[in-house]
Amino acid sequence: MNRKVAVFTGTRAEYGLLYWLMKEIQDSAKLELQVIVSAMHLSPEFGDTWKLIQQDGFVIDAKVEMLLSSDTSVGVVKSMGLGTIGFADALERLRPDVLVVLGDRFEALAIVQAALIMRIPVAHLHGGEITEGAYDDAIRHGITKMSNLHFVAAAPYAQRVIQMGENPSTVFNVGAIGLDHLLRSPFLSIDELSDSLGFALRAPYMLVTYHAATGSEEEPSASFEGLLTALDKFPDHQIILTYPNADNGGRAIIPLLETFARRQPGRVLAIPSLGFKRYLSVLKFAAAVVGNSSSGIIEAPAFDVPTVNIGVRQLGRLAAKSVIHCEPDAAAIEQALARALSPDFLDCCSNTINPYGQGNAAGAIVEVLESHTGIFQKHFYDTPSQ
Repeated sequence: MNRKVAVFTGTRAEYGLLYWLMKEIQDSAKLELQVIVSAMHLSPEFGDTWKLIQQDGFVIDAKVEMLLSSDTSVGVVKSMGLGTIGFADALERLRPDVLVVLGDRFEALAIVQAALIMRIPVAHLHGGEITEGAYDDAIRHGITKMSNLHFVAAAPYAQRVIQMGENPSTVFNVGAIGLDHLLRSPFLSIDELSDSLGFALRAPYMLVTYHAATGSEEEPSASFEGLLTALDKFPDHQIILTYPNADNGGRAIIPLLETFARRQPGRVLAIPSLGFKRYLSVLKFAAAVVGNSSSGIIEAPAFDVPTVNIGVRQLGRLAAKSVIHCEPDAAAIEQALARALSPDFLDCCSNTINPYGQGNAAGAIVEVLESHTGIFQKHFYDTPSQ
């Protein structure tokens, strides 16, 4: 009998990273794919992106409503509670042999804690990383301790997972799974993007995504207003603005970006979700990626596109030389943008070495999922003393 592998996704960006892994599981002769969808995917406010999953040919085996309209810390905690209840029912019905989760969001924590109590093994992607500017950092490490298999994106992250007491035999450095798109996904041209977006896109333009820095004192609205002020110093560049995640403090950003777009309809497009195919195509031709999304750290360097990473949200991640870090104020962002768009820096980006690998992660993960059995029992691994 095929092993049942349930893949969980709660956000548009996460699904884009998981796409090729889901395809590989779907095509495996030894595995049966189950898909559990929740959180932002089911929200009209964030684009009803569950529909894109179905359009891509996947059957959604469980939809778990959990996201409240509130983005306060209390609202997020209540959403986690609702999610845990729904995930318990979904996991009891589906009874997967292993649950696959990616990253560090509160939705993932909710389903992993349910799986732990229900003795369902967890395979975790992108563990061992550090993002000191968000509470996601603690969530990521917590998920690591509740997981049984670990698929990390770089050698230092593998070492960190082992340092946390995970047995080296369960830790696999496969690289960043989102980079599989470089080898396997077709990209849209600028003309095709214009038709798809209903927006006359032209070069040069910047791709902008800013999320609330939930683990710091960085005030989302003030930082985002500084970003918008800086962007207006570059009037020759169009702006593609994607919505923030459903983190506490994030919804305050949405009316600011919508107002910014309305004031400059020919220059600025604000969109809840591009979907991963359009997102990567927009990224491919962008003059720069701006904000504090992990895509600017992990995916953008693979396209030789410069990144302006704002504030502390991604603090601690490995970063290529094409990434410029700056403070979350207008003057610092403007200075960083000017550097990123300069001919000298663009030349520097043309031979970037991405620390997150070159793709082919999905196939490596499926090989492990096909071969590993009896993976529930765990023992703390003490690293050898020096």
